[in-house]
Amino acid sequence: MFRKSSFLLIAFSIFAILLLAACAPDRQESSDEGSESGDSKETAEKPESLTIWANDEEKQLEAIKDIVADYEEETGIKVNVEVKSMLEQMEELALAGPEGNGPDLFFQPHDRIGNIVAQGLAEPVEIPEDVKNTYSDAAVEAVTYQYDGNTNQYGFPAVIETYGLFYNTDIVEEAPETIEDVKNLLETKTDPANDKYGFMMKPNDLYFSIPFFFNYGAYIFGGEAGEYDTKDIGLNNEGAIAGGELFQSFFGKGKIPPSTTTDVIDGLFNDGKVGAVINGPWAIVGYKEAIGDKLAFAPFPSINGEPGQTFVGVKSWMVSYYSENKEWAADLAAFITNPENAQHYYEVAGELVPSKDALNAIEDPIYAAFAEQIKHGVPMPSTPAMQQVWGPFNNALQFIAEGEDVKPVLDEAVEQIKTNIEASGATE
Repeated sequence: MFRKSSFLLIAFSIFAILLLAACAPDRQESSDEGSESGDSKETAEKPESLTIWANDEEKQLEAIKDIVADYEEETGIKVNVEVKSMLEQMEELALAGPEGNGPDLFFQPHDRIGNIVAQGLAEPVEIPEDVKNTYSDAAVEAVTYQYDGNTNQYGFPAVIETYGLFYNTDIVEEAPETIEDVKNLLETKTDPANDKYGFMMKPNDLYFSIPFFFNYGAYIFGGEAGEYDTKDIGLNNEGAIAGGELFQSFFGKGKIPPSTTTDVIDGLFNDGKVGAVINGPWAIVGYKEAIGDKLAFAPFPSINGEPGQTFVGVKSWMVSYYSENKEWAADLAAFITNPENAQHYYEVAGELVPSKDALNAIEDPIYAAFAEQIKHGVPMPSTPAMQQVWGPFNNALQFIAEGEDVKPVLDEAVEQIKTNIEASGATE
């Protein structure tokens, strides 16, 4: 799962990241005009080979090897595909890159861009407009980041993820369209004595709960995507309080137990005892195996009269700062993610891609609904300061689910976030 594995690794390796950042190479100032990797490949000498680090997942590798074989045939450049876990690439590149043993392209989730850029591991790229226009807007926003006052793209979007509502058609006859519909399921189809629930969600998970807050005007950091003001935190404004009160109304006696865990939710849903749950595309295979044709999916229900604004995560191909063939590396990344190859990647790897054409061509009703939800997605902040948000706000959500007054809980969480950010030095 993209989100949890990514953030778990960061939590365990934050000390190493800070040490490596201190040793980052001196960088020439980049500008809004892009960097040398944005220059035309025609101005750079054609290399004999390029090296990419691909994630260690069988179907993903199969798709990537198919695509780079076409690139080799088209350009005559040998592409060496080295298999390295996405979650280990960052630390390995920091060591291998300076020694000349790193890749030209590596593969990372966008929420790590802030740390990657701080370490000097990635080269900003200038994505040609005709290429940029093939990606969903959310994907382009996700790979956009401001550093040292300059805003650039750091990567060519390859995979995009969000979440919505899975439901069991034996229990839920029609797709819930509004959050009121979901609450009605909870109130009319819940029998706690027999472990039956119309709807369940985990209480202490900002990732899945953020639409309750976004849709009332709350925000995490001020500024635009990639240009964050980490001193401006909007998680305890009036909209956040309204969202918190709505969130709280789903928990308590006769509703969702505040002690609910992911394992409990998945277990009960797979056993046919829960009508609807919130989850992402990574859950499709397991749910289908458990309940078969009874499984259906709908975009996140509307809240406050607007489509649910879910978090979006993007994985992208990034050009290594240490690459000696940056222009051709960028050309390869654009090739891997073009509409035709994105379609092939989706069909083989089973991951949603940010190509507009590929998303519009999806016929599977569940994946098509995910593609629809992406239109209302908000990229997770990529600044390192975001790592200081998860813990305090997840704790706040737990307290709210347990019935504590919303406003003081949110106020305390925001103060803790600010303290954490200042202590970490993650203000960029």
